[in-house]
Amino acid sequence: MKIFIKKYASLLLLPGMLLVNACDDFGDVNVNPNAISTPTPDYIFSKSLYDGTAVLANHASLLLGNMQYTTSYNDVAGFGSKYVAAQQLRSASVFTDSYPNQINEITEVINAVQDEPANVNKLSIARIWRVFCYSRLTDLYGDIPYIQGAQGYIQGIYQPVYTPQSEIYADMLKELQEATAALNTSDVSFGAADVIYGGNTDQWKKFGYSLMLRLGMHLTEVSNSMAEEWVKRAIAGGVIMQDADIAAIRNYNATGQTITRNPIAYSLFQSDYIAANGKTNPEGGKYQETFIDSLKANDDPRLPILSIVWVGGTPNNDPDIQQGMADDINGSAPANFGDLSEPNPATVLLQSGLQLIFTTQEVNFLLAEAALRGWYSGTPADLYEDGIRAGMRQWQIAVGAAGAIGSQDVDDYVDAHPLVTTGDMDSQLEQIYTQFWMGAFPDATEVYNVYRRLGYPALTPNTYGGNATGNKLIRRFMYPTSEQTLNTTSYSEAVQRQISENGWVTDNLNGHVWWDVNGR
Repeated sequence: MKIFIKKYASLLLLPGMLLVNACDDFGDVNVNPNAISTPTPDYIFSKSLYDGTAVLANHASLLLGNMQYTTSYNDVAGFGSKYVAAQQLRSASVFTDSYPNQINEITEVINAVQDEPANVNKLSIARIWRVFCYSRLTDLYGDIPYIQGAQGYIQGIYQPVYTPQSEIYADMLKELQEATAALNTSDVSFGAADVIYGGNTDQWKKFGYSLMLRLGMHLTEVSNSMAEEWVKRAIAGGVIMQDADIAAIRNYNATGQTITRNPIAYSLFQSDYIAANGKTNPEGGKYQETFIDSLKANDDPRLPILSIVWVGGTPNNDPDIQQGMADDINGSAPANFGDLSEPNPATVLLQSGLQLIFTTQEVNFLLAEAALRGWYSGTPADLYEDGIRAGMRQWQIAVGAAGAIGSQDVDDYVDAHPLVTTGDMDSQLEQIYTQFWMGAFPDATEVYNVYRRLGYPALTPNTYGGNATGNKLIRRFMYPTSEQTLNTTSYSEAVQRQISENGWVTDNLNGHVWWDVNGR
């Protein structure tokens, strides 16, 4: 039973805590003599990387729908694009999944290695990954259990208080600064247990500074001076500029266990495209017409890489026949459902493809914004072009030859879409981040953050009847009902604080996180 305590006692769910404590009263009677009671940090670290990458992918339809990449005629599967009131608590699933998995796991790793000086690299890498996991969670929900998160086993804190997001951001940036500075090439690292960089500390340093760049840029609307400070610090530290340094899980196996398959590809395939005929999709999903129309209107060479229509039982990626589905269809498939576009099985649904976590595309677009703001000496138009080219390359990096785009096609696209530098900064930011929206698919997480921060791309919200937002795009996710019942005091304090500080009405999809000034 001790091994179960070690693994699960830091969860937020109180009934699990009571069960663990009750079982522990039996002492050593229930100890499994064949089990390992001392955690192995390297194994847990690998698990935290897989889980940290998969948590949003497992609920891909939430953000893919909200950012108008996909939709469904099914209200349940199509909640992300329709914001159906009856399904709004599905947004709590990321919170519910995160704490018992990657948050708990990376905390276990840190606790296991932090007291040994020779483990400075392991500790630093784990701290960077913990920031990555927590940043995505707080950016979806706002205030979350952070300082007291995952402290059930260590300190007996089973009803953790929520840390204000402003304080979370200050600590995350501090963690990145300290962890990147401590990384070195002399001490031991995770080696093969690190399924992102194989223990390469120089690459983890670049990932840490790139994450600092991203989080610093999140602050532009709430604290421009703080944003400038951290963006400049990140750039000076050295960010991901070469494709070889892209953060990605590279060892997925299409025939292995679920955890070792590309999580977005696996989630999309299993939920909707497993029939491979374009007609009997279990959840009624297709690409949303907003996305397909944009790719077609811009003559984007990624369209045949991303999208197919099933014709005579064969996937056809001819750009001329691609057509997305409207986001307001109610309850049953449209008559032309079988003729509508869906993800390409050879690329988007390839379960052995790389899961890209942080790319040169994103870094270049962020640097283009930094240059526009006068925080970086690069030329915005050049960085914007570099971002587009990187976005074109990354499909071949992820899936091989099936994702390759010809150099002439890339050149033609770049020539047709120059950054219009005669416009003001907002118009240039709109160009930059509209291209990011088109190139970031199928990872909608950071696209969602940019949309909330700046309003780009300029998406038109769904007006589907009975939605929970009053015909607005979802601004944040809702806390689980279990927090209301099992962590009542902390939950209530967090909601009331955000009502007071951020102008919330209540815990709903129209609330907004601390840095989302545009949501107020």
